[in-house]
Amino acid sequence: MLIIERLTKTYGEKKAVDDLSLHIRPGEIYGFIGHNGAGKTTTLKSAVGILQFDEGNIIVNGTSLKDDPVKCKRQLAYIPDNPDLYEFMSGIKYLNFIADIFGIPSDVRQEKIREYADLLELTGDLAQPISAYSHGMKQKLAVISAWIHDPALILMDEPFVGLDPKASHLLKEMMREHCDKGGAIFFSTHVLEVAEKLCDKVAIIKQGRLVKAGTMEEVKGDDSLEEVFLELEAE
Repeated sequence: MLIIERLTKTYGEKKAVDDLSLHIRPGEIYGFIGHNGAGKTTTLKSAVGILQFDEGNIIVNGTSLKDDPVKCKRQLAYIPDNPDLYEFMSGIKYLNFIADIFGIPSDVRQEKIREYADLLELTGDLAQPISAYSHGMKQKLAVISAWIHDPALILMDEPFVGLDPKASHLLKEMMREHCDKGGAIFFSTHVLEVAEKLCDKVAIIKQGRLVKAGTMEEVKGDDSLEEVFLELEAE
């Protein structure tokens, strides 16, 4: 579903991502963890075509991002760590704008907006301007906009930040359901307890380089994910 091949991204003399390779397969929730500045956001932005990278390749569902970026982007959704939404729009206008981009028929979009807005308890706020939304409400709107076109691949950067416990629980269920239907999710998080319970696989990145990756059992063994992470950080 997503193949990252020897990805390298440099800012000046600093390698933000250094020769990184990962493979996220259909049906997998894949966690991506590392300290601030480790290269997680740079990797995610490169994988969705926001950042140009210096070396390597990104393949989305069999298509190279370099060869056909539009085809790749039609098959994925991305939620950044701080949703940058068009605040002059109302919530419903923004969702219809996203639906227009992906060519979603009127009846289908209405059904999906109703389903996810009701689930995340945002229906009553969709007529309000996004500028009046709290961070948590913006995060919910970003989640709905990501799910609305049934992407094969969803990438998220710290998706639980700003969500209340109920919304966080619902998002975890949505993630699992998406992957159970054959989709894939690649997301970064600092909440290691969530990653340990939710993820099928996990990768740990340090100073731009991959230090450990595999199934949760392979990575953590008999320890907790937090213990493994702290040990790797200390080395």
